[in-house]
Amino acid sequence: MRADGTSHPSPDPRPYAALLAKGEDRRQRILAVAKRLLRRQGWRSTTLGQIAREAGISTAGVLHHFESKEHLLHAILDARDADDESHADYMSGDLLEELGKLAERFERSPDLVGMFAVLRMENIDPDAPLHHRFLSRHRVALETLSAFIRDGQRSGTYHPEVNPAVLAAEIVAFLNGIETTWLLDPSLPLKEVFREYVASLDRRLAPPSDAS
Repeated sequence: MRADGTSHPSPDPRPYAALLAKGEDRRQRILAVAKRLLRRQGWRSTTLGQIAREAGISTAGVLHHFESKEHLLHAILDARDADDESHADYMSGDLLEELGKLAERFERSPDLVGMFAVLRMENIDPDAPLHHRFLSRHRVALETLSAFIRDGQRSGTYHPEVNPAVLAAEIVAFLNGIETTWLLDPSLPLKEVFREYVASLDRRLAPPSDAS
């Protein structure tokens, strides 16, 4: 309340909201540039300075949003995980149908796919900065697929003699391999390859006929 009895005007929240929006826009621009560079060069050959220049900001600006290169790498992998979670649900959907949809990821998020494949190869060494994260994600994928196959066997949807752990390892190996192959040769007919592989899984997982 002012001395003359009038009220102070309420602060305008819009400048603060605009500042937040600008900061998030810059953060997303950094992530987009980093994904593109990592896909081409890998993390060893990509510097924060390069990312900053292509994003049109200073290195200090990058560090304002990501306190280190490793922090930025984890943020990019978080974006990949979020993309996966928003477009697939293996535990409640149909396994073969969801696998067939994965070809769409290459068109939807080519930099995410390429970046992830390159980073995975660069972090095979146990001393690499992201090794444990990739290994943990790999093991979770195997267990998730194995559990889904076991559930299908219990319900009679899948053949009881299929080894869930072995088939899960095969599926993960196929997905990893197709990403690497696509990076080498983007002209690969992805949808056809996925369609044929899913059809082969469908035949192998089909429960035995009741006819004797």
